[in-house]
Amino acid sequence: MTSRNDLSREKKELLEDVISGKVSFHKLDSMTDKKTAVMLRRFALEDGMDFNFDHIQNFSIDVEDASKRNIENMVGAIQIPLGIASSLKVNGEFAEGTFQIPLATTEGALVASVNRGCSVITKSGGANVRIFRDLMTRAPVFRLENVIRSKEFADWLQDPDVLSRMKAKASETTRFGELVDVQVFVTGNTVHVRFSYDTKDAMGMNMVTIATDAVLSLIKDEFGAIPVSLSGNMCTDKKPAAINSILGRGKTVVADVTIPAKLVEERLKCKPETMVEVNYRKNLLGSARAGSLGYNAHAANIIAAMYLACGQDPAHVVEGSSAITTMELAPYGDLYCSVTLPAMAIGTVGGGTNLGPQSDCLRLLGVKGSGNPPGSNSKKLAEIIACAVLAGELSLIGAQAAGHLARAHAELGR
Repeated sequence: MTSRNDLSREKKELLEDVISGKVSFHKLDSMTDKKTAVMLRRFALEDGMDFNFDHIQNFSIDVEDASKRNIENMVGAIQIPLGIASSLKVNGEFAEGTFQIPLATTEGALVASVNRGCSVITKSGGANVRIFRDLMTRAPVFRLENVIRSKEFADWLQDPDVLSRMKAKASETTRFGELVDVQVFVTGNTVHVRFSYDTKDAMGMNMVTIATDAVLSLIKDEFGAIPVSLSGNMCTDKKPAAINSILGRGKTVVADVTIPAKLVEERLKCKPETMVEVNYRKNLLGSARAGSLGYNAHAANIIAAMYLACGQDPAHVVEGSSAITTMELAPYGDLYCSVTLPAMAIGTVGGGTNLGPQSDCLRLLGVKGSGNPPGSNSKKLAEIIACAVLAGELSLIGAQAAGHLARAHAELGR
C-alpha cells in the first residue's frame, strides 16, 4: 500500500496544494489520474488527524468507471457483508426456476430469516409472481395565470395529437425509452403533469428526466407554459407517497404462495391461523392505526439488502417499502400469503449495476445487462426480489407467531 512517503515529488506538491485549499477535491480529477486523485484526497483527509484510514482504501471496483458514473470526490469504498439465502423457487413470467438470493446487509439474522422463508416457499412448489405495471415517472410543475388557463392547459395536454407530438419529442432523446402516458393534476393555477415512460431494462430516472426536459421545450413553444420545476414531487421519487401506492411507479409486482398446513407447523413452528391473526393485527390493523403507507412486516429489509447487492439506488427502498402483505386460510387449512409491491424502481443497466461486486450478483441471478427482448432482465429481477420479500415476510411473521423472534436474535448473538 502506498504511503505519503512513497509519493513522487510532483504528487507531494499536489497533495500540499489540496491540504492548503489551493486545489479543491473536485479539481483533482482533472489534474491527475483517477487512482491518484482518490489516494491524495484520502491523504488530505488524514492530515491533522490522529488516525489513518485502515480499510476504505481496500477495494476491487474500477476507479475510472466509478468516478465517471457513480461518485464524486471518491476517497475509497465501503464494504458491506454479502450473504446468500438459498434456494428460492420462482414461478414467474420472466424468472422461472430456482435462485440463490444475494443479500448485502449488516443486520444479523436477516439472511438466516430469509433463508428459512425461501426453504418454505420452495418446499411448497415455489412462489407465483406477476408484474402488473412497469412505468417510470417524472412530473414537472407549472404555474398558469388562473384556473381558466389551467383548464385549457389540462385539455390541451390530453389531446391525442399533442400526446403524439410529445411522444415523438421524447423519443429523440432515447433509443429504448418510450413516453406512454400523461396525467394532469390541477390545484388552482398550479398544474402538475405526470409523464410515464417505459424504460426497458434501465431503472430510468436519468432517461425520463432528459426526455421530459425535451418535452417541456415543446410545451413552451406550442402552448406557452413554462415549468416552475422539472420535478414537482408528484413523480414521486424517493419519498413515501400515496400516489405511488395507488398508481404505481417503476414496477408493480405481486407474489404469492400457498403453504401446506403441515409444512407451516414443521418449518415455521406455528399454525396457519396464528400467522393469519398476527398478520391481520400487526401488518394490517397496526399499520393502519399508525398511518403507515406500508402494510408489511419488514419488506424494506429484503429490498435494501438486494438493492445494495445488485447495484440499485438504495434511496428507492422508500418506495419499495410500501408493500402490502396478506395472509388468509386456504381450503383444507393451508396458509395463503401474498406481497404486493406497487413501486419498485429497479434496473439491470446503468447506475450501480456496472460496479464489479454488483455485477457479480446480477450475474448470479442471470440478469446482468440488457435482456432479450429489452426489458426482460429488469422484469426478471423484479420478480425475484418480490419473491424474496415474500420469503422474508413469511419467516418473520412465522417467528412472531411462534414467539421466536427475540430468541433467534439472542441465539445468533445479534
